[in-house]
Amino acid sequence: MAEPIAAVLPVYFVADESGSMAGVIGDLNQGLTSLLDAMAKQTMASAKVRFSVIGFSDTASCRLPMSHLRDVNEMPKLSAYNTTSYVAAFQHLRKQIPIDVAALIAAGNQVHRPAVFFLTDGLPNEEDWPGALAELKSPEFRERPNILAFGVGNADPETIVRIATSAEYAYQAAEGADTGRAIARVCESLTRSIVNSGNALASGKAELVGERPEGFRLAADLLT
Repeated sequence: MAEPIAAVLPVYFVADESGSMAGVIGDLNQGLTSLLDAMAKQTMASAKVRFSVIGFSDTASCRLPMSHLRDVNEMPKLSAYNTTSYVAAFQHLRKQIPIDVAALIAAGNQVHRPAVFFLTDGLPNEEDWPGALAELKSPEFRERPNILAFGVGNADPETIVRIATSAEYAYQAAEGADTGRAIARVCESLTRSIVNSGNALASGKAELVGERPEGFRLAADLLT
């Protein structure tokens, strides 16, 4: 029997896979596995979410195509290599989001504005990433996403604020915090956000519920 037509929220987890992540990539992979396990117990919320994983270093690649989490048996294993191209990540999203939204609509779904959870542990390459970000955020881009940005390690709070669509969606780990633990907290926050946003959709409320990770502060509070 076919499922009834429903509203869905596309969620993209965009993860830094640059070389600086080498020591903590295992924490990130474990966090994604924990998310999948947790969502298996949240059937109502899971039914309202479609999930994708994108990794980026000097290029960006789709590690998990837009999927119903009930159909995902195993999360992708991310790696760490090369440099940190925000341009690659933002351009990939700008190209892929309309394709995914169109496919979801063609399947009979009502699609809410996508959400991007962007995680980075360092500074971007010297390239025009603000221009690529502006195209992703442009009001002329019909499928422009809400972006939640998470900075760990040596990420710059000002950059994190610029990436997020609002200051309340920009989070920075405490100075000196263990990066692996901070990444685990981001994955826990991602899980709670997906559950709460999915449950909100199930109850008829079209809202993205952002959850600040434990031990993080709003990045805007750290600007000098």
